[in-house]
Amino acid sequence: MTALRGRIITGTEIIGDGVVEFEGDTITWVGHTRDFAGQATETGATLIPGFVDVHCHGGGGAGFTGDPTAARTAVRYHRARGTTTQLASLVSAPGEVLESQVQNLAPLVHAGDLAGIHLEGPFLSAAKCGAQDPAAIVPGDPALLSRVLDAGEGVVRSQTLAPETANFRQLTHLLRSHDAVPCLGHTSADAATTRAAMLSSPGMWCATHLFNAMPPLLHREPGPVAACLSAAAAGDMVVELIADGVHLAPDTVRMVFDLVGPSQIALVTDAMAAAGMADGDYMLGALDVRVDGGVARLREAEHCGADGKLPIAGGTASMIDILKHTVAAGVDLLSAVQAATVTPARLIGAYAGSIAARYPANIVALDDHLEPRSVWFRGQEIGTRTISGGPLPAPSHP
Repeated sequence: MTALRGRIITGTEIIGDGVVEFEGDTITWVGHTRDFAGQATETGATLIPGFVDVHCHGGGGAGFTGDPTAARTAVRYHRARGTTTQLASLVSAPGEVLESQVQNLAPLVHAGDLAGIHLEGPFLSAAKCGAQDPAAIVPGDPALLSRVLDAGEGVVRSQTLAPETANFRQLTHLLRSHDAVPCLGHTSADAATTRAAMLSSPGMWCATHLFNAMPPLLHREPGPVAACLSAAAAGDMVVELIADGVHLAPDTVRMVFDLVGPSQIALVTDAMAAAGMADGDYMLGALDVRVDGGVARLREAEHCGADGKLPIAGGTASMIDILKHTVAAGVDLLSAVQAATVTPARLIGAYAGSIAARYPANIVALDDHLEPRSVWFRGQEIGTRTISGGPLPAPSHP
């Protein structure tokens, strides 16, 4: 039995002086110190739930490409920085490649090392492909999606698709029948098309990295951003925000929190292999990426946008960095933590993201500067430095 004392942010409330107790990999008690009968170790830290990242392509020098060894390296990197629940995001690729990648990563999901797989594509708008390979983008194909879903045998948790893609309604119904969340993104759709797409399939929706890879919100052409914000405000959508100081301005981040609240926001990294690594050359799917000053962009001039700039190619931040940027933008810590834990966990149906009895003992201890001092994963304290190589330890239960 382990008991930790400190300021506790459960995910939905703050306990100024509290204790969290766990036995094995499960939390058994959490509450005020005055109500705790046993002995607790004083941490002097703020204890928060382990982060839940539902959009991540890699980190620590490795990407989620279907290679289990590389996937474990990426998982270890992010876990050491406090992310204890994570989807592996796959970029657009030919159907047979996606089938193989999903099959190869499925054992990590069944072992509990990954919470599932997120398909970012391939049914996207070629005009808003961003750092996706335009050669891999295809019209919506229910047969292709069915093969990929079947290859994973239940491990696909979400898919990003454009509202204007072919067979949109069939695709979203197919996703929901496999307990996967449809996410709108990489789209050129207007507001009306986006609203109609959501009305075609009742249920919770997600917006993939809101504002990025979609038309901007203009006063006469509100576009998908306005439709997504309205849906989130109504409780029908969770919007992803990459609050890394690169993808979004701080005022934009704070505005979305003010408009829809943390219960409808999932903070994400959209991190790629370069997260935690030095500047240099990397790969994102089949595309070459150069990282300069911590900003990842495609290398080839043929990908330049109308502004002459190369597209941003994912992020290089970890969830703790995202949390710090969000707080620096003026969002209160409780709201930022909720959007980095409780909300994304609820979105994908993961039993995680909260410090509460019967939840997994996934806990991050933060110092006064919001740096991780310790991370507990399934009740085991792990180092806050990247560990690479070798299989991950088996969980005591899925």
